[in-house]
Amino acid sequence: MTVRARSTALAACAAAAGLALAGCGGGEKQAADAAPSAPPTTLAPLPAVRPADVKPLVGRWVGTAKDYFQFKADGSGVWVRGRQKLWSGSAIPEGGGKYRFSWNGGDPKAASYWGVALSEDKASLVFAGTNQTYKKAAARKGKG
Repeated sequence: MTVRARSTALAACAAAAGLALAGCGGGEKQAADAAPSAPPTTLAPLPAVRPADVKPLVGRWVGTAKDYFQFKADGSGVWVRGRQKLWSGSAIPEGGGKYRFSWNGGDPKAASYWGVALSEDKASLVFAGTNQTYKKAAARKGKG
């Protein structure tokens, strides 16, 4: 399931829950009384990323669904499909060719589905969110 599909599904569930509460009468009061009991999730601050730690990830990684990941030497990156940016943030090295992605400017630390793992030959990576493989694109040579 894509990020967009997940967010659409979550929005639909939230809308359905809101309609269900409103249909019971006094939905506003019930919704206020049903506040979540768990504290909101907080993200850890982003760790410093050394260029040497992300060097194998630097470049463009192309998928079969006309999407790609692009990473820079500072660890920053984007995931793009068509002209839509699906994610932008930082790749955080975990070791062993694995990287987790920052979320909303913080480090999720436990979001194993939101990251990538490089193949042993470093010619491809697998995005854990979709389990799709991306191939490293040839570096473009600039003119003069």
